[in-house]
Amino acid sequence: MKKLTTMARQFRDDENGAAMVEYSILVGIIAGAAILAIVAIGLWVTGRFGGLCDTLNGKGGGTCDKAAGTGS
Repeated sequence: MKKLTTMARQFRDDENGAAMVEYSILVGIIAGAAILAIVAIGLWVTGRFGGLCDTLNGKGGGTCDKAAGTGS
């Protein structure tokens, strides 16, 4: 019985599980922030490229296809 009580106390005092949960939440927050940053940068680059295509097509000196991502 004493061995069972000792094991129960050790299990109660063990904080490795709590630390694992905290680190998992932290990794999730960092991954979410990284994904949001990548999406935001991608949308910004797409907008800039679209504006450049519009300018090139308006000047008559070059052609640009936004959908294909090509220009000349």
